[in-house]
Amino acid sequence: MKNRPNLIVMLTNNDVTVKDAYEIFESCKDLDEVQYWGFKNVGLPKDEMKRLVQAMKAAGKTTYLEVVTYDEESCMDAAKTCIDCGFDTLMGTVYFESVHKYLNEHHMSYSPFVGKVSGSPSILEGTNEEIIQNAKDLMAKGITAFDILAYRHVVDGEKLAREFCEAIDAKIVIAGSISTYERIDTMFDIGPWGFTMGSALFSKNFVSEGSFRENLQAVTDYMKTK
Repeated sequence: MKNRPNLIVMLTNNDVTVKDAYEIFESCKDLDEVQYWGFKNVGLPKDEMKRLVQAMKAAGKTTYLEVVTYDEESCMDAAKTCIDCGFDTLMGTVYFESVHKYLNEHHMSYSPFVGKVSGSPSILEGTNEEIIQNAKDLMAKGITAFDILAYRHVVDGEKLAREFCEAIDAKIVIAGSISTYERIDTMFDIGPWGFTMGSALFSKNFVSEGSFRENLQAVTDYMKTK
């Protein structure tokens, strides 16, 4: 049975947290249909990150820190930031056993990237078979959730997303480049646990003259029809 995908709203544009993320969240926090919120570990100083997470939690939201770093030291720093700021889940980072162990010790949910991820904005490399096998290897180490940059794949992101969701029984979030109604349709067809959306809302892809809130409302209204 396919999942009905959840939307994780990311207060990020071009892979950086926007400066007015707090104000934007405050303007949208009453939207009950939007439960999941997140942002990146770049763009805001830590005290502002903490303030934003506290506001999200006070509004009853579930919070995600998405981290796009690739070496062990910076991934560990991000894990510490995630715990220090009080997030619910760390998404992203290249998998490292040290990071996984640290997060387990602090009872923090972890959804690492799969495949070979590099660059900024990120690209995803590896054959579909290699990426699926990578996920299976990580599940053997206790990972139960994944952040997959399917549409950043160098070959065919949609085919990868479909095959990955069919092959992997885990909490899968497809992150990045869900920027049109057509791709939202694809998410419902493929059935991951969820998908992220950020830049498309700031770029006003759904309501060309509308605010962030109006674009978000258009997306959630559309999802209700599915």
